[in-house]
Amino acid sequence: MKRRQFLTGTGLVAGASLLPRPARSLRLPAVFCDAKAGLPEPQIAFETSDPQRQGTYQKALAILAGNVTVLPHYAKQVLIEGSTYRGIWLEDAPQEGLIYSLVHPGAGRTNHMAFFDLQHPDGQIPCAIKTTSVEFSQIQMVAPIAATAWELSQQTGDSELLDKAYASCSRWEGWLRRYRDTRRTGLCEGFCTYDTGQDNSPRWRGIPNQCPDKDARKCPPLPSLPRLCPDLSATVYSGRIALAAMARALGKNSEADRWLAEAHSVQSAILKLLYSPADAAFFDLDAQNHFVRVIGDATTRVLGEHVVDQKLFETIYQRQMHNPKAFWAPYPFPSIALDDPSFVRPIPRNSWGGASQALTALRAPRWMEHYGKPADLAHLMEQWVAAIVRQPQFRQQMDPLTGVFTVDRGDYSPCALVLMDFTWRLAGVRQAGDELEWNVRPPTPAEKASFRLRIRNGRTAELNYAAGRAELTLHGKRICSTGEVVRLVTDLEGKLRRAVGIGAQASEVRVEHAAGVKHGFTIAPNESLELDGARS
Repeated sequence: MKRRQFLTGTGLVAGASLLPRPARSLRLPAVFCDAKAGLPEPQIAFETSDPQRQGTYQKALAILAGNVTVLPHYAKQVLIEGSTYRGIWLEDAPQEGLIYSLVHPGAGRTNHMAFFDLQHPDGQIPCAIKTTSVEFSQIQMVAPIAATAWELSQQTGDSELLDKAYASCSRWEGWLRRYRDTRRTGLCEGFCTYDTGQDNSPRWRGIPNQCPDKDARKCPPLPSLPRLCPDLSATVYSGRIALAAMARALGKNSEADRWLAEAHSVQSAILKLLYSPADAAFFDLDAQNHFVRVIGDATTRVLGEHVVDQKLFETIYQRQMHNPKAFWAPYPFPSIALDDPSFVRPIPRNSWGGASQALTALRAPRWMEHYGKPADLAHLMEQWVAAIVRQPQFRQQMDPLTGVFTVDRGDYSPCALVLMDFTWRLAGVRQAGDELEWNVRPPTPAEKASFRLRIRNGRTAELNYAAGRAELTLHGKRICSTGEVVRLVTDLEGKLRRAVGIGAQASEVRVEHAAGVKHGFTIAPNESLELDGARS
């Protein structure tokens, strides 16, 4: 066995359980597919004996189905933001479509293609496509559309999407160079509040929400603008990494090499110009070369695009993201650090001034898994699931200390996706590239649950819970069973490759293989353990 320990210590409150006590426990939601709804056949199906979780999960899926609609300026169904947001935004719609594609494959595709199809001839991609208009008034980037399009094309084998994404994202990259690098630093500049989608954030205090004349090429005439933005630049970095991968897949090797070189160039500039070692945080640099010292979730967005190496990540993580006085609130992650004096209270609606946002939670797996924090991610996911189940209106944001959601119209797609995605990440089976991850988290012995996933080779992976144990089967063939909290990773043929510690504490795991052979090991939170020679 080969061990890999990512985190010293558990990273969780002592005695904390990843499976809360009965009244608030993570019990698994019910199968959601309603044939009468006329939805495309989903790749996932889920059943449970717990009525409360069943009702909450079914409501989430009903909200998502209700938020699939045709917009006036785009004649194909897309998954809109929902609540008061009647449209799709560049910062989040592609990622939301990617996650929802397991239920509605068409919406996953169109949540990307809509932006490509409505791209301006000069390369500008719309910041939003709404029921009222197609808008180009800001850039509003977070997770890069190039990265989500590349992942979706890989999952589906969609060559048309790959071709379209590469062409469109290459042109978008050219537009950003022309209009959002006016200081010639190689970084991406922010002109207005909505560029980062952080409405009402103290980071942007005194800065207009939109660009003049609703034209993202125009910078407001303020002495502090334009700013060099770490998160916007991180989006450019990750987009270039995705473009390199797409180019390689398309046989454009010289272009792939160029994209990689240009990605590393912006990565170096981010680390050199926008990181403060004294604060272990990333900041905007204004036009007078002063840091805008608001410690907010711009840093999580830099981590989300994997800009920093593991060593620097651990420094940032311990001092900021996993610090209970800063970002590791009872309901992570606040949009402004708890100990930053600019945290806005009382928390207003639609505020990136401190509230924990569903969008930030939905993005957390992109970096917490990458940097080896699956047990800590599990804690975050449990806290969000528990809060949503208590108040199942599916709202935008909550108080990071109490888990109480800010009252709004509800039916917000990102919050519904948090419940759907986190349910599978906590206790279901997922495909990740050429592997299956079985997130085993047995409920109480009296409960039963079943996760079923149709994988790309046409087989069905099932994770069934009964009598406090989990049984893993692939296309009807039993792989193994266990009664402990652990992630077991197999190849697509069911051969065990490794185990990952996703529990709050170190645990003794006993795995019984199909042939009756028993395999035992101890695993710590966030630890990855290769299971040499383990077979089903």
